[in-house]
Amino acid sequence: MAEKIIIATDKAPQAIGTYSQAVKVGSTVYLSGQIPLNPETMEMVSDEFDAQVVQVFENLTAVCAAAGGSLSDIVKLNIFMTDLSNFATVNEIMDRYFEQPYPARAAIGVSQLPKGSLVEMDGVMEV
Repeated sequence: MAEKIIIATDKAPQAIGTYSQAVKVGSTVYLSGQIPLNPETMEMVSDEFDAQVVQVFENLTAVCAAAGGSLSDIVKLNIFMTDLSNFATVNEIMDRYFEQPYPARAAIGVSQLPKGSLVEMDGVMEV
């Protein structure tokens, strides 16, 4: 079995539970869910959905960099939202962070997320 390498950075929110920010096995990196916490204060960045999406992408960017990659190395992205009517906003903001070819993606409506977040994302990266 391949060795598990734990990825950690102070440029993204610290894990607030029994998990790692990311785990690398071989050339695959499994990114834990990121919510819109400011990594310096560990507080929600805003109550506004668009600001939350931007912060989540910034957090994912930091974890990807700590793993030796970037958002463009994400091959599967999962997006969890408490209100699927915000889907167009996610697409608009995602377009600022990704270029084609885009990763495979799922957008999932959920009733609640940690700390009252409106959005959470996780993914799989290949480096």
